[in-house]
Amino acid sequence: MEVRLDGRTAIITGASKGLGFAMSQQFVASGANVAMLARTPETLDEAVAAVNAGATGGAQAAGFACDVASAEQIKAAFEGAAKRFGKVDILINNAGISRAMPSEQITDEIWMEDLELKLFAAIRLTRLAWPGMKERKWGRIINVLNSGAKAPRANGAPTAVSRAAGMALMKVLSNEGAPHGILVNGMLVGLIDSDQHVRRHKREGTNVSYDEFKAKMGAGVPIGRIGKPEEFAAMACLLCSELGGFTTGTAINMDGGATPVV
Repeated sequence: MEVRLDGRTAIITGASKGLGFAMSQQFVASGANVAMLARTPETLDEAVAAVNAGATGGAQAAGFACDVASAEQIKAAFEGAAKRFGKVDILINNAGISRAMPSEQITDEIWMEDLELKLFAAIRLTRLAWPGMKERKWGRIINVLNSGAKAPRANGAPTAVSRAAGMALMKVLSNEGAPHGILVNGMLVGLIDSDQHVRRHKREGTNVSYDEFKAKMGAGVPIGRIGKPEEFAAMACLLCSELGGFTTGTAINMDGGATPVV
């Protein structure tokens, strides 16, 4: 079975590193044009060049520097992507950072920064993409969340709260979009190899190799290891393809069995 996205155009936020980069690679390799959104132009340019090196069938990636916490920059990036590729069929709301701290330490400013980045960015991009998807009777939206959206832990805010709101948004949109061919799902990230773990290793794991550091992190995962970005990207590609045409309103745990909630 080959999963293809030929003729489709996707916007992927947080696309220059980690899961966003892996999804951009997978989507372009599967035949989709991809508008890659990220904040840092230099890093984004390098990522776009790397993705285009693996392009097939005329598909290509293009970069649009954008801080998705800014409504104005979101609008400009979306309009640039639509102009470049003619339409937007797929939206992957992936941008975000993991923030966790005791609740009494979370100021109003931290709450608002987190909600702007992880919730309102998805709301604004969806609002821009929705009319075209509705008109064409075809669309795919994925909100990339994390396992705390279903199983929040102590000191898990603000991320657990903003991600839970993103999951509720996904469910609302799936019910609204289904009659119009717009399918909306969530993918909940557990322990998956990413740039944040590389940075953490630099801070905490100076006496062990990165492979040893990953093995230690994965010891508590039922499947016995942490996930690979390619595995996450493959699931996203499947959901956004014609083969994913009967799946909507679902929050999929990408966690190796670690989350105690289905």
